[in-house]
Amino acid sequence: MCGILGLIDTPWQDYAGEALASIAKRGPDEQSFSRADKAIFGHTRLSVIDLATGAQPMRTPDGRYTLVFNGEIYNFRELRSELEARGYVFSTQSDTEVLLHGFAEWGRAVLPRLDGMFAFSIWDSRTNTLFAARDRLGIKPFFYSTAQGFVFASTLAPFFRLPGFPRRIDFTAVRDYLAFQTCLAPQTLLADVRQLPPACWLSFCANDKRFEQGQWWSIPAAGNEAPPFDELVDTIDAALRESVRRQLVADVPLGAFLSGGIDSSLTVRYMAETGAAPLKTFSMRFSEEGYDETSAALAVARAFDTDHMVLDAPAIDADAFVRAIGDLDQPLADPAYVMTWELSRQTRQHVTVALSGDGGDELFAGYPRFADEASLFPQRSGQKLLRRLIEAGLAPASLTRRALWGQELLLYRRAELGPWTGSRKSLSNYLRPDALDAAHPQGTLERWVQLANSFGAPMDTASLMRADLWTYLSENCLSKTDRASMAHSLEIRVPLLGQPVLDAVLSLPASTHYDKDGGKAILRQIARNSLPEAVWNREKHGFSVPLQAYFNGAWKSPCDAVIADCARIAPFLNPKAIATLWQEAKAGKASRRLAYTIVTLLLWLDKTKLQA
Repeated sequence: MCGILGLIDTPWQDYAGEALASIAKRGPDEQSFSRADKAIFGHTRLSVIDLATGAQPMRTPDGRYTLVFNGEIYNFRELRSELEARGYVFSTQSDTEVLLHGFAEWGRAVLPRLDGMFAFSIWDSRTNTLFAARDRLGIKPFFYSTAQGFVFASTLAPFFRLPGFPRRIDFTAVRDYLAFQTCLAPQTLLADVRQLPPACWLSFCANDKRFEQGQWWSIPAAGNEAPPFDELVDTIDAALRESVRRQLVADVPLGAFLSGGIDSSLTVRYMAETGAAPLKTFSMRFSEEGYDETSAALAVARAFDTDHMVLDAPAIDADAFVRAIGDLDQPLADPAYVMTWELSRQTRQHVTVALSGDGGDELFAGYPRFADEASLFPQRSGQKLLRRLIEAGLAPASLTRRALWGQELLLYRRAELGPWTGSRKSLSNYLRPDALDAAHPQGTLERWVQLANSFGAPMDTASLMRADLWTYLSENCLSKTDRASMAHSLEIRVPLLGQPVLDAVLSLPASTHYDKDGGKAILRQIARNSLPEAVWNREKHGFSVPLQAYFNGAWKSPCDAVIADCARIAPFLNPKAIATLWQEAKAGKASRRLAYTIVTLLLWLDKTKLQA
């Protein structure tokens, strides 16, 4: 796993070293540069495959193409054989060289051939053109700016090291962050930086400044038919096993996160069955009642004879909390991030690569919200009248939820804040008027809504699941895992999102994921067939965090400080409303998730000094 950087025809060429240093944790083993005409490319390497000869930036023998690459290509051996048959000669054993020659042979058509997680760029010195792409589900990040020339990097951090780079806030990104706890691609908190969306490519020609962007893969629509359930279970079981097998390739110690849930437990099972040895597994233990899942994790560890380590969460004190938030390149308000950061820190002391169960809930309908189809919330008698009365100020805005139906009610249920003036979920409660206007509240979660509607209207389970893949999964779950693990130079792989699994699952009707016990029917059946009962015969647990206890305990001091200093740190926020929210959240009388969202934003803004 690595960090990548590029500066093309910019005034910041002399600051490439400082910019690359900001992402050194992504690749602590080696940092290097390559120059070509008006371009400079940097790479920080975490050595995982071909430790001796896989260094980057990497050039083709004729010097035409230069590649910087972050990620792993799991089917690189098959692609290498195909390229060798076409006459290509390889000087390394790395997937990097396969990607480089693959692009030289197939150009953009190499992308659908890749099974992996990746963000990469290739410079063509013959045409002075940069080509870049991001993997299907956005497992690896790619940020860029066309403010002056072209700058790209693995995260936002390098942009803050470029003197004079604009530090203006994008208030539409603030809007989506407050609503969704993360910024949705292509927006970022920096108005002059964009994030390449999942499954997209771009090109930039330095000669005429021509910029192009496109999408190279689309999420398949749900089909209408499926094989018999037992046959489907066998098919998915085989696809999961194959995906895990592909992702075990590494020349360094490898382990797995094991929470005790179905997803991570199945990952460990397939690792054991495909010969991973020694198999090291790691789980985190909370002292608070109702948050500890270590008993189920231990049952799995015993069943598959893993070398299991239970890591204690209480080590996350105020200093660790502030450091964790400081390692974010832009705000991400999933509380599980801090726990994943600590789990990664301790795991990295034992292995360089770990497999995770991320993606199981999104692909296999693990969230109850997927069943909340728009058709389940039809318009009821009197709702239109109530809505008109609220808009006219003749009925209290606190009744807004009762005046919504269908798609609008789904959005209200999903967003923490939005355009509902006067209600408890109104952005206007917390944003000052100028910032509210700039945020365009009516566009709340616009990308999510567009994605859901693109798979058919009204919103149904199949479209809701697919919309989450390029929003909640890519920009929240996968960003959380990437940032938390890379802060400690740990590579995380997500085999439940491997190509064999996507091919087997995405075209299935949504109904195949449900039975009398709810969603995730396929994975639950596989778990019943092969995992200890402690894993599948219990209520579902996410990676939950006891926020109220932390607000009043270990994290109280830094949180209280930024809340008290809100007016200085974020003059676009309403400090009185923020202070009230914070006190009520600590008392358990207001949304702790929203309070955490605000605290994370304030800590990040205090560090970066963005301009409103």
